[in-house]
Amino acid sequence: MTADRSATGPAAIDPPAYAARRERLRAGLEAVDADAALVTKLVNVRYLTGFTGSNGAVLVTRGGAVFCTDFRYDTQAASEVPDVERIIVRHCAPALVERAAKDGLRRIAVEEHEITVEEHRQLSSELTAAAPSAALVGLGHAVEELRRIKDESEIALIREACAISDRALAELTESILIGRTERHIAQELERRMTDHGADGRAFDTIVACGPNSAVPHHRPGERRVGEGEFLKIDFGALYQGYHADMTRTFVVGRAPADWQVEVYDLVFAAQKAGRQALEPGVRCADVDAAARGVIEAAGYGEYFGHGLGHGVGLEIHEDPRLGAGLPGTLDDRTPVTVEPGVYLPGRGGVRIEDTLVVRPKAEGGPELLTITTKELLVL
Repeated sequence: MTADRSATGPAAIDPPAYAARRERLRAGLEAVDADAALVTKLVNVRYLTGFTGSNGAVLVTRGGAVFCTDFRYDTQAASEVPDVERIIVRHCAPALVERAAKDGLRRIAVEEHEITVEEHRQLSSELTAAAPSAALVGLGHAVEELRRIKDESEIALIREACAISDRALAELTESILIGRTERHIAQELERRMTDHGADGRAFDTIVACGPNSAVPHHRPGERRVGEGEFLKIDFGALYQGYHADMTRTFVVGRAPADWQVEVYDLVFAAQKAGRQALEPGVRCADVDAAARGVIEAAGYGEYFGHGLGHGVGLEIHEDPRLGAGLPGTLDDRTPVTVEPGVYLPGRGGVRIEDTLVVRPKAEGGPELLTITTKELLVL
Protein backbone atom coordinates (compact mmCIF):
# COMPACT_ATOMS: atom_id res chain seq x y z
CA MET A 1 0.00 0.00 0.00
CA THR A 2 1.25 3.48 -0.79
CA ALA A 3 1.25 6.18 1.84
CA ASP A 4 -2.03 8.06 2.15
CA ARG A 5 -0.40 11.47 2.52
CA SER A 6 -1.96 13.13 -0.48
CA ALA A 7 -5.26 13.77 1.30
CA THR A 8 -5.61 17.18 2.85
CA GLY A 9 -5.30 16.96 6.62
CA PRO A 10 -5.99 19.63 9.23
CA ALA A 11 -3.94 22.79 9.05
CA ALA A 12 -0.78 23.06 11.13
CA ILE A 13 -0.90 25.34 14.16
CA ASP A 14 0.31 28.81 13.15
CA PRO A 15 2.59 31.28 15.03
CA PRO A 16 -0.25 33.51 16.31
CA ALA A 17 -1.71 30.52 18.16
CA TYR A 18 1.62 29.90 19.93
CA ALA A 19 1.86 33.61 20.74
CA ALA A 20 -1.59 33.45 22.33
CA ARG A 21 -0.48 30.53 24.50
CA ARG A 22 2.56 32.46 25.69
CA GLU A 23 0.30 35.38 26.50
CA ARG A 24 -1.86 33.13 28.68
CA LEU A 25 1.25 31.93 30.52
CA ARG A 26 2.43 35.53 30.84
CA ALA A 27 -0.88 36.42 32.47
CA GLY A 28 -0.15 33.87 35.19
CA LEU A 29 3.25 35.24 36.20
CA GLU A 30 1.72 37.54 38.79
CA ALA A 31 0.15 34.54 40.54
CA VAL A 32 3.62 33.10 41.25
CA ASP A 33 5.16 36.54 41.84
CA ALA A 34 7.63 36.11 38.98
CA ASP A 35 9.16 38.36 36.35
CA ALA A 36 9.55 35.51 33.88
CA ALA A 37 8.93 31.80 33.36
CA LEU A 38 11.77 29.54 32.23
CA VAL A 39 10.17 26.57 30.46
CA THR A 40 12.49 23.61 29.88
CA LYS A 41 10.17 20.60 29.59
CA LEU A 42 10.34 19.88 25.87
CA VAL A 43 6.65 19.10 25.38
CA ASN A 44 5.80 22.40 27.08
CA VAL A 45 8.37 24.21 24.94
CA ARG A 46 6.65 22.77 21.88
CA TYR A 47 3.24 23.84 23.17
CA LEU A 48 4.44 27.44 23.62
CA THR A 49 6.58 27.78 20.49
CA GLY A 50 6.00 24.96 17.99
CA PHE A 51 9.61 23.76 18.28
CA THR A 52 9.99 19.99 17.68
CA GLY A 53 13.71 19.45 18.27
CA SER A 54 15.36 17.61 21.15
CA ASN A 55 17.08 20.58 22.83
CA GLY A 56 15.33 23.82 23.54
CA ALA A 57 13.94 26.14 26.21
CA VAL A 58 11.95 29.35 26.26
CA LEU A 59 12.00 32.32 28.61
CA VAL A 60 8.59 34.01 28.75
CA THR A 61 8.79 37.47 30.29
CA ARG A 62 6.12 40.03 31.03
CA GLY A 63 7.05 41.86 27.84
CA GLY A 64 8.11 39.16 25.39
CA ALA A 65 9.97 35.87 24.99
CA VAL A 66 13.39 34.47 24.13
CA PHE A 67 13.89 31.00 22.67
CA CYS A 68 17.09 28.98 22.88
CA THR A 69 18.35 25.91 21.04
CA ASP A 70 21.70 24.69 19.73
CA PHE A 71 23.47 24.81 16.36
CA ARG A 72 21.88 21.55 15.13
CA TYR A 73 18.45 23.16 15.16
CA ASP A 74 19.30 26.69 14.03
CA THR A 75 17.63 26.37 10.62
CA GLN A 76 14.73 24.35 12.01
CA ALA A 77 14.09 26.87 14.77
CA ALA A 78 14.08 29.73 12.27
CA SER A 79 11.22 27.95 10.50
CA GLU A 80 9.29 26.66 13.50
CA VAL A 81 9.76 29.64 15.84
CA PRO A 82 9.91 32.61 13.45
CA ASP A 83 8.32 35.16 15.74
CA VAL A 84 10.54 34.80 18.84
CA GLU A 85 14.07 36.08 19.44
CA ARG A 86 16.51 33.15 19.28
CA ILE A 87 19.73 32.34 21.10
CA ILE A 88 21.89 29.56 19.64
CA VAL A 89 23.96 27.86 22.31
CA ARG A 90 24.34 24.29 23.56
CA HIS A 91 23.19 24.70 27.18
CA CYS A 92 19.88 26.50 26.98
CA ALA A 93 18.66 26.89 30.55
CA PRO A 94 21.87 28.54 31.85
CA ALA A 95 21.94 30.83 28.80
CA LEU A 96 18.38 31.98 29.41
CA VAL A 97 19.01 32.50 33.13
CA GLU A 98 21.99 34.66 32.22
CA ARG A 99 19.83 36.57 29.76
CA ALA A 100 17.16 37.11 32.42
CA ALA A 101 19.73 38.53 34.84
CA LYS A 102 21.17 40.77 32.13
CA ASP A 103 17.68 42.14 31.42
CA GLY A 104 17.17 42.97 35.07
CA LEU A 105 14.69 40.20 35.85
CA ARG A 106 14.90 39.12 39.47
CA ARG A 107 12.34 36.37 40.05
CA ILE A 108 12.49 33.53 37.52
CA ALA A 109 9.85 30.79 37.78
CA VAL A 110 11.08 27.32 36.80
CA GLU A 111 9.43 23.94 36.29
CA GLU A 112 10.58 22.35 39.52
CA HIS A 113 8.81 19.11 38.68
CA GLU A 114 10.93 18.80 35.53
CA ILE A 115 14.46 19.77 36.56
CA THR A 116 16.64 17.81 38.97
CA VAL A 117 17.80 19.07 42.36
CA GLU A 118 21.31 19.42 40.93
CA GLU A 119 20.06 21.41 37.93
CA HIS A 120 18.07 23.67 40.22
CA ARG A 121 21.12 24.25 42.41
CA GLN A 122 23.31 25.07 39.40
CA LEU A 123 20.79 27.45 37.85
CA SER A 124 20.25 29.19 41.16
CA SER A 125 23.99 29.60 41.62
CA GLU A 126 24.45 31.00 38.10
CA LEU A 127 21.53 33.39 38.54
CA THR A 128 22.72 34.81 41.87
CA ALA A 129 26.27 35.09 40.54
CA ALA A 130 24.96 37.31 37.76
CA ALA A 131 22.42 39.14 39.93
CA PRO A 132 22.85 38.67 43.71
CA SER A 133 19.31 39.80 44.48
CA ALA A 134 17.72 37.40 41.96
CA ALA A 135 16.10 34.06 42.84
CA LEU A 136 14.40 31.06 41.32
CA VAL A 137 10.77 30.42 42.29
CA GLY A 138 8.38 27.62 41.42
CA LEU A 139 6.22 27.83 38.31
CA GLY A 140 4.17 24.81 39.33
CA HIS A 141 2.34 22.97 36.55
CA ALA A 142 1.23 26.21 34.91
CA VAL A 143 1.88 25.09 31.33
CA GLU A 144 0.28 21.69 31.87
CA GLU A 145 -2.79 23.47 33.22
CA LEU A 146 -2.97 25.53 30.03
CA ARG A 147 -2.63 22.35 27.98
CA ARG A 148 -5.65 20.68 29.59
CA ILE A 149 -8.11 22.68 27.49
CA LYS A 150 -7.43 22.35 23.77
CA ASP A 151 -8.16 24.90 21.09
CA GLU A 152 -10.00 23.70 18.00
CA SER A 153 -6.78 23.45 15.97
CA GLU A 154 -5.41 20.97 18.51
CA ILE A 155 -8.65 19.00 18.54
CA ALA A 156 -8.50 18.81 14.74
CA LEU A 157 -5.06 17.19 14.95
CA ILE A 158 -6.22 14.69 17.59
CA ARG A 159 -9.29 13.97 15.47
CA GLU A 160 -7.03 13.19 12.51
CA ALA A 161 -4.80 10.95 14.64
CA CYS A 162 -7.92 9.03 15.67
CA ALA A 163 -9.18 8.82 12.08
CA ILE A 164 -5.85 7.36 10.98
CA SER A 165 -6.11 4.81 13.79
CA ASP A 166 -9.65 3.87 12.74
CA ARG A 167 -8.63 3.38 9.11
CA ALA A 168 -5.62 1.25 10.00
CA LEU A 169 -7.63 -1.00 12.31
CA ALA A 170 -10.38 -1.42 9.71
CA GLU A 171 -7.83 -2.71 7.21
CA LEU A 172 -6.18 -4.97 9.75
CA THR A 173 -9.43 -6.64 10.75
CA GLU A 174 -10.19 -7.46 7.12
CA SER A 175 -7.14 -9.74 7.03
CA ILE A 176 -6.76 -13.24 8.46
CA LEU A 177 -5.47 -12.95 12.02
CA ILE A 178 -5.85 -16.47 13.34
CA GLY A 179 -2.49 -18.21 13.63
CA ARG A 180 -0.47 -14.99 13.47
CA THR A 181 1.74 -13.83 16.32
CA GLU A 182 0.91 -10.86 18.52
CA ARG A 183 4.17 -9.23 17.48
CA HIS A 184 3.44 -9.55 13.77
CA ILE A 185 -0.06 -8.11 14.17
CA ALA A 186 1.31 -5.13 16.11
CA GLN A 187 3.94 -4.48 13.45
CA GLU A 188 1.37 -4.61 10.65
CA LEU A 189 -0.99 -2.26 12.46
CA GLU A 190 1.78 0.26 13.01
CA ARG A 191 2.80 0.04 9.34
CA ARG A 192 -0.78 0.66 8.25
CA MET A 193 -0.99 3.75 10.47
CA THR A 194 2.15 5.09 8.82
CA ASP A 195 0.67 4.31 5.39
CA HIS A 196 -2.31 6.47 6.29
CA GLY A 197 -0.22 9.46 7.31
CA ALA A 198 0.79 8.88 10.92
CA ASP A 199 4.16 10.21 12.03
CA GLY A 200 4.51 7.08 14.14
CA ARG A 201 2.78 5.19 16.91
CA ALA A 202 1.42 7.11 19.87
CA PHE A 203 2.79 4.52 22.32
CA ASP A 204 3.90 0.90 22.36
CA THR A 205 1.11 -1.03 20.67
CA ILE A 206 -0.57 -3.70 22.81
CA VAL A 207 -1.72 -6.87 21.07
CA ALA A 208 -2.75 -9.61 23.48
CA CYS A 209 -4.55 -12.87 22.69
CA GLY A 210 -5.99 -15.67 24.80
CA PRO A 211 -4.91 -15.52 28.46
CA ASN A 212 -2.55 -12.67 27.60
CA SER A 213 -5.58 -10.44 27.08
CA ALA A 214 -6.06 -10.57 30.87
CA VAL A 215 -2.80 -8.64 31.29
CA PRO A 216 -3.76 -4.94 31.04
CA HIS A 217 -0.46 -3.79 29.47
CA HIS A 218 0.80 -6.97 27.86
CA ARG A 219 3.76 -6.64 25.51
CA PRO A 220 3.20 -8.39 22.15
CA GLY A 221 5.18 -11.61 21.88
CA GLU A 222 5.39 -14.78 19.85
CA ARG A 223 2.09 -16.29 20.99
CA ARG A 224 -0.15 -17.07 18.04
CA VAL A 225 -3.82 -16.15 17.96
CA GLY A 226 -5.94 -19.24 18.57
CA GLU A 227 -9.50 -20.04 17.57
CA GLY A 228 -12.16 -18.76 19.94
CA GLU A 229 -9.78 -16.49 21.85
CA PHE A 230 -10.10 -12.88 22.84
CA LEU A 231 -7.82 -10.55 20.88
CA LYS A 232 -7.26 -7.22 22.62
CA ILE A 233 -5.63 -4.37 20.66
CA ASP A 234 -4.70 -1.09 22.36
CA PHE A 235 -3.01 1.38 20.01
CA GLY A 236 -3.03 4.83 18.49
CA ALA A 237 -1.45 7.03 15.85
CA LEU A 238 0.82 10.01 16.41
CA TYR A 239 0.03 12.93 14.11
CA GLN A 240 1.85 16.29 14.18
CA GLY A 241 2.72 15.70 17.82
CA TYR A 242 -0.81 14.76 18.96
CA HIS A 243 -1.87 11.32 20.14
CA ALA A 244 -4.78 8.94 19.60
CA ASP A 245 -5.71 6.16 22.00
CA MET A 246 -8.17 3.35 21.31
CA THR A 247 -8.74 -0.23 22.47
CA ARG A 248 -10.96 -2.84 20.87
CA THR A 249 -11.41 -6.47 21.88
CA PHE A 250 -12.44 -9.17 19.41
CA VAL A 251 -13.07 -12.89 19.31
CA VAL A 252 -11.23 -14.77 16.58
CA GLY A 253 -12.28 -17.73 14.47
CA ARG A 254 -15.60 -18.80 15.98
CA ALA A 255 -18.61 -17.52 17.90
CA PRO A 256 -17.80 -16.36 21.43
CA ALA A 257 -18.48 -18.53 24.44
CA ASP A 258 -21.15 -17.50 26.91
CA TRP A 259 -18.59 -16.25 29.45
CA GLN A 260 -16.95 -14.09 26.78
CA VAL A 261 -20.27 -12.51 25.84
CA GLU A 262 -21.05 -11.86 29.51
CA VAL A 263 -17.74 -10.12 30.19
CA TYR A 264 -17.81 -8.17 26.94
CA ASP A 265 -21.38 -6.94 27.43
CA LEU A 266 -20.50 -5.85 30.96
CA VAL A 267 -17.48 -3.80 29.85
CA PHE A 268 -19.53 -2.38 26.97
CA ALA A 269 -22.19 -1.18 29.42
CA ALA A 270 -19.59 0.28 31.79
CA GLN A 271 -17.85 2.12 28.97
CA LYS A 272 -21.15 3.57 27.79
CA ALA A 273 -21.91 4.78 31.31
CA GLY A 274 -18.49 6.45 31.53
CA ARG A 275 -18.92 8.17 28.19
CA GLN A 276 -22.36 9.45 29.09
CA ALA A 277 -21.00 10.92 32.33
CA LEU A 278 -18.58 13.23 30.50
CA GLU A 279 -19.65 16.85 30.88
CA PRO A 280 -17.92 20.12 31.80
CA GLY A 281 -17.91 20.64 35.55
CA VAL A 282 -18.37 16.96 36.45
CA ARG A 283 -15.87 15.59 38.97
CA CYS A 284 -13.30 13.25 37.48
CA ALA A 285 -13.92 10.75 40.28
CA ASP A 286 -17.64 10.73 39.47
CA VAL A 287 -16.98 9.76 35.86
CA ASP A 288 -14.88 6.85 37.09
CA ALA A 289 -17.63 5.89 39.54
CA ALA A 290 -20.26 5.85 36.79
CA ALA A 291 -18.39 3.15 34.90
CA ARG A 292 -16.89 1.33 37.87
CA GLY A 293 -20.27 1.03 39.54
CA VAL A 294 -21.60 -1.02 36.62
CA ILE A 295 -18.74 -3.50 36.91
CA GLU A 296 -18.92 -3.68 40.70
CA ALA A 297 -22.68 -4.26 40.66
CA ALA A 298 -22.09 -7.32 38.46
CA GLY A 299 -19.56 -8.74 40.93
CA TYR A 300 -16.45 -8.10 38.85
CA GLY A 301 -15.07 -5.08 40.69
CA GLU A 302 -11.85 -6.82 41.76
CA TYR A 303 -11.01 -7.46 38.10
CA PHE A 304 -11.02 -3.77 37.17
CA GLY A 305 -7.98 -2.41 38.95
CA HIS A 306 -6.91 0.66 36.97
CA GLY A 307 -8.32 4.13 36.45
CA LEU A 308 -11.04 4.81 33.92
CA GLY A 309 -9.08 7.18 31.70
CA HIS A 310 -6.81 10.15 31.20
CA GLY A 311 -6.30 13.26 29.16
CA VAL A 312 -4.72 13.04 25.69
CA GLY A 313 -2.79 15.62 23.67
CA LEU A 314 0.88 16.30 23.09
CA GLU A 315 1.44 13.45 25.57
CA ILE A 316 -0.41 10.16 25.61
CA HIS A 317 -1.14 10.51 29.33
CA GLU A 318 -2.10 14.01 30.44
CA ASP A 319 -4.33 15.60 33.02
CA PRO A 320 -7.10 15.18 33.86
CA ARG A 321 -6.95 11.67 35.28
CA LEU A 322 -10.23 9.79 35.68
CA GLY A 323 -9.97 7.51 38.69
CA ALA A 324 -11.48 6.67 42.05
CA GLY A 325 -10.75 9.42 44.57
CA LEU A 326 -8.79 11.59 42.14
CA PRO A 327 -9.26 15.37 42.37
CA GLY A 328 -10.40 17.79 39.71
CA THR A 329 -13.31 18.40 37.37
CA LEU A 330 -13.72 18.19 33.63
CA ASP A 331 -13.40 21.23 31.38
CA ASP A 332 -14.96 21.99 28.02
CA ARG A 333 -12.74 21.02 25.06
CA THR A 334 -10.69 18.51 27.06
CA PRO A 335 -9.89 15.25 25.20
CA VAL A 336 -9.99 12.21 27.47
CA THR A 337 -10.10 8.43 27.20
CA VAL A 338 -12.74 6.18 28.70
CA GLU A 339 -11.33 2.66 29.04
CA PRO A 340 -12.84 0.26 31.55
CA GLY A 341 -11.76 -3.35 31.52
CA VAL A 342 -12.35 -6.70 33.16
CA TYR A 343 -9.35 -9.04 33.32
CA LEU A 344 -9.79 -12.69 34.35
CA PRO A 345 -6.34 -14.21 35.03
CA GLY A 346 -5.63 -17.31 33.00
CA ARG A 347 -8.77 -16.92 30.87
CA GLY A 348 -8.86 -13.58 29.11
CA GLY A 349 -9.81 -9.96 29.40
CA VAL A 350 -11.78 -7.22 27.71
CA ARG A 351 -11.02 -3.51 27.47
CA ILE A 352 -12.98 -1.03 25.37
CA GLU A 353 -11.49 2.43 24.97
CA ASP A 354 -12.39 5.58 23.10
CA THR A 355 -10.90 9.04 22.83
CA LEU A 356 -13.54 11.73 23.23
CA VAL A 357 -13.66 15.51 23.63
CA VAL A 358 -15.65 16.84 26.57
CA ARG A 359 -18.28 19.28 25.34
CA PRO A 360 -21.46 20.68 26.96
CA LYS A 361 -24.82 19.05 26.38
CA ALA A 362 -25.97 22.17 24.57
CA GLU A 363 -23.38 21.37 21.89
CA GLY A 364 -24.35 17.71 21.67
CA GLY A 365 -22.34 16.32 24.55
CA PRO A 366 -19.00 14.51 24.29
CA GLU A 367 -17.54 14.24 20.79
CA LEU A 368 -16.49 10.70 19.92
CA LEU A 369 -13.22 10.68 17.96
CA THR A 370 -12.56 6.93 17.70
CA ILE A 371 -15.50 5.65 15.70
CA THR A 372 -14.66 1.97 15.11
CA THR A 373 -17.65 -0.13 16.17
CA LYS A 374 -17.75 -1.41 19.74
CA GLU A 375 -19.92 -4.40 18.89
CA LEU A 376 -18.31 -7.75 19.69
CA LEU A 377 -16.94 -8.78 16.31
CA VAL A 378 -15.80 -12.24 15.36
CA LEU A 379 -12.77 -11.97 13.07
